[in-house]
Amino acid sequence: MENIDGYLMKYTNLVTGWQYRFFVLNNEAGFLEYFVNEQSRPQKPRGMLPLAGAVISPSDEDSHTFTVNAISGEQYKLRATDAKERQHWVSRLQICTQHHTEAMGKMMSQAQGQHRDLIQSIEGLPAAPGLSPLDQDLLMLKATSMATMNCLNECLHILHLQQVARQRGSLGGPTIEWLEPKLPDILKNGSSSLGSFTTGEGPLEGSRLELSSPESCSFSGQEDISADDEAEDGFSDKEEDLGAVEEERSVILHLLSQLKLGMDLTRVVLPTFILEKRSLLEMYADFMSHPDLFVAITDGSSPEDRMVRFVEYYLTSFHEGRKGAIAKKPYNPIIGESFHCSWKVPRRPEASKEPSQGSPDPAASQEPYQVRFTAEQVSHHPPVSGFYAECQERRMCVNTHVWTKSKFMGMSIGVSMIGEGCLYLLEHDEEYTFTLPCAYARSILTVPWVELGGKVNINCAKSGYSAVITFQTKPFYGGKLHKVTAEVKQNSTNAVVCRVQGEWNGALEFSYTSGEMRVVDVTKLPVTRKSVRPVEKQGPTESRRLWQHVTESLREKDIEKATEHKRLLEERQRTEERHRAETETAWRTRYFDREGEGWVYHKPLWKNSAFKS
Repeated sequence: MENIDGYLMKYTNLVTGWQYRFFVLNNEAGFLEYFVNEQSRPQKPRGMLPLAGAVISPSDEDSHTFTVNAISGEQYKLRATDAKERQHWVSRLQICTQHHTEAMGKMMSQAQGQHRDLIQSIEGLPAAPGLSPLDQDLLMLKATSMATMNCLNECLHILHLQQVARQRGSLGGPTIEWLEPKLPDILKNGSSSLGSFTTGEGPLEGSRLELSSPESCSFSGQEDISADDEAEDGFSDKEEDLGAVEEERSVILHLLSQLKLGMDLTRVVLPTFILEKRSLLEMYADFMSHPDLFVAITDGSSPEDRMVRFVEYYLTSFHEGRKGAIAKKPYNPIIGESFHCSWKVPRRPEASKEPSQGSPDPAASQEPYQVRFTAEQVSHHPPVSGFYAECQERRMCVNTHVWTKSKFMGMSIGVSMIGEGCLYLLEHDEEYTFTLPCAYARSILTVPWVELGGKVNINCAKSGYSAVITFQTKPFYGGKLHKVTAEVKQNSTNAVVCRVQGEWNGALEFSYTSGEMRVVDVTKLPVTRKSVRPVEKQGPTESRRLWQHVTESLREKDIEKATEHKRLLEERQRTEERHRAETETAWRTRYFDREGEGWVYHKPLWKNSAFKS
């Protein structure tokens, strides 16, 4: 195998796009390395990908582009000058990948031989005082060696299945389904009578769903949600452990054997037994679980103070979204689905006039502030959600749109939250733009858990302050979980005015240039319960009413029944989508309007003259 080198275009990020880089295929070491240019080749490579177990995928979009997906989950998206050059690189990379993947198998055989030798040596120890094959340390050594070999064998098996699937090209279809109960015959026959269905054991109790006809798939107007109908949320389902993961392990292994590293999972149908009992739209509402910190942002006495307050609110907004240590997936929202709720926030003394000595605090006698939240699924492909929250009394609101894009990363699933949010403080005429971190579901074969990763940027153009937040993923060896760091800067001087370090689901330490330090422990912050209308008062496309039969079945641990209800909802969505395509009818959103590349709430505070300065 000969080494090859040359210039290719590499996709870096949304800002800089495609950049020419000098690539070297190091066949002997099994690495694809790249440099800024050919002259910098004697220096350390700018980056390198191990090719053992990698997947090389020519793009279907054009004849120039291809991707290299390493077993670690890292991906290079590359572009050659023409189809011939792409084929040259792809074929050489595939040969190198196959060679080093097979070498991994040989190394496994050697490791297995060494493992057998270790076991035989321990069990063959001669009887001697103080030395026995049953010594606790020796038994631990045997168990550790056995567990390591089992883990490596399983990983190698999955890797082999991935390679076979790639070579056979068996993943050409648009959707991969989990092994679950098949669709009822009523759906197989293409019937539009989706109101109810029967199983082999008779009618499915409670299966009557409120399905809109294709003609009513778009909304003619907006509905104002009355806060008078809302009551403090009593929905407190605690997610149980995933014992079902062990029971359904063969199902998971079967799916993993068909997936490619880096593969987009948008159209992959997930098994019902890993679902959380709520919609993704409702999960977004957890960003407001500390509404007191949200409304306190505008109380900042200076631009610097307000930026630090926003960073504090931002860092404390993620932990409540995970109800436990185990990762479960919320329901994928149906297009047109919405979720509404609100929070009551007691007025703080500093937000009111100072009481005179001996007189009662006026804040205690005033009505609490109200923070209202609205979320809507505005697009199905790609899956985009819009959500908006406002506090009219404080003249502040936040508007966000998010496209959740997931991909397979070997033993993990990565979810990129693509989009942008903007906080508006109308009292100060300030706008704070911000992005969102990536989320990762780790250890999907055993006990899944969630961590956040990536850099987040917050910027206020008017005040000239910005912040960079870095969510750090755990290193392979050692290191702490859920670490996060942040810096708040004054842009004109590039001076750091505040630093933050700690864990996003634990203690956060704020350090100021003045020498002041303070600690915020998110586990000790009071969580304000949201107020939600009862299901019977909700519209047919509101999250809890829409998914109520799936949720009830999951509570009853009836996975098959939950799966059938879930399939009905998804089939209705597909039926209405086909009808819109046939009649060339555009989908009309209810609460959000498309503006440029984003989605904006239809009645935001900043467009209301009554709330402008």
